Amino acid sequence: MNFNKNIGMILLAVYLILVGINALAGVFLGIIPAIVALLAGIFILLGR
Repeated sequence: MNFNKNIGMILLAVYLILVGINALAGVFLGIIPAIVALLAGIFILLGR
């Protein structure tokens, strides 16, 4: 697995996991999911 080519999808997966934990456990994660989502979107658009 080439990390550089999959960084957008990895960040997207991390974001989805964080949001899922947040929804199930009711834990307020603050700005972390927003930052991860923004980075994932940027890397996916860049095609990395």
